Amino acid sequence: MKLDDFDFDLPEGLIATRPAQPRSAARLLVAEGPDLRDLQVHDLTRVLQPGDLLVLNDTKVIPARLTGKRDRMTAQGLVSAKIEVTLLEPDAAGNWRALAKPLRKLQPGERIIFSDQLSAEVVEIADAGLSLRFDAEGSAFEEELARVGAMPLPPYIAALRAPDEQDRTDYQTVWAKNSGAVAAPTASLHFDAPLLDALREMGVRFTYVTLHVGAGTFLPVKVDDVATHKMHAEWGEVSEAAAQAINAAKAEGARVIPVGTTALRLIESAASEDGRMQPFQGTTEIFIYPGYRFRVTDALMTNFHLPKSTLLMLVSALMGQERIREIYGHAVSSGYRFFSYGDASLLIP
Repeated sequence: MKLDDFDFDLPEGLIATRPAQPRSAARLLVAEGPDLRDLQVHDLTRVLQPGDLLVLNDTKVIPARLTGKRDRMTAQGLVSAKIEVTLLEPDAAGNWRALAKPLRKLQPGERIIFSDQLSAEVVEIADAGLSLRFDAEGSAFEEELARVGAMPLPPYIAALRAPDEQDRTDYQTVWAKNSGAVAAPTASLHFDAPLLDALREMGVRFTYVTLHVGAGTFLPVKVDDVATHKMHAEWGEVSEAAAQAINAAKAEGARVIPVGTTALRLIESAASEDGRMQPFQGTTEIFIYPGYRFRVTDALMTNFHLPKSTLLMLVSALMGQERIREIYGHAVSSGYRFFSYGDASLLIP
């Protein structure tokens, strides 16, 4: 299986830079069997069935993009440099792995000042980024980060416009709870309170899992043989209650439908070979591409993904490569909007 097998032509004008308003007004392409239906997300009430279990990722995106300055004393006097930092994840020592621009203007031991209440010492520098030790922790760190940080929009949106205050709402799910993600579980951004209420009223059920989406979700595949690609690790948790809810749905013959590839990857990581869900806490590096046998997933709601991406490989594993080519060809020709703020698909094998 070659990387080029997952390529397609995507006009730049189809890359969404703002979400639909209201959220559930986004378009929804339903692919079930040989059929394709052009609907809107609020039409899920016409597509889903009583008893269906939607698996939702309750991670919360942190405003992980920071702008600060580094001061350095030289023979010519005090020299400052503007530094842009994107936080990636905390490590076991309580420091943060991060990316910085320009990295060449930093040295270990130097301090980056982001505000009067927030600064960080450069602990270590490596080719892939750096390690930072902040001078605030716990709630004080979270409060100041919320005040001075910006939402870490995906590179393909950030290249077209700067993040702004509206993204603090737009780039967060309505049920976001557990802080730690630096990217949103974007299929979940289409749900609003009226839609959730309507689905509950018709008998659709919900359970919540947590996968802290990392910046690695945007990393390109750099190998020609996709089977040799190594996935990034992301931390997740499936509670006892969530595992029981999924097992009960499977026992009843109800459909288990993760909303987003993050929820899907997590529950597939936590399931045993025979499809029984287990409580799970830890990191997953699961890579799903054609040939994978799904253990618990019956269908998937997801956005439209980048050419040559691991997420396109995942949906190809679920639906088949030829079928995904048909689905994406229809989406492009019909003007569906792509990527994080784009439209959605409901894929039912």
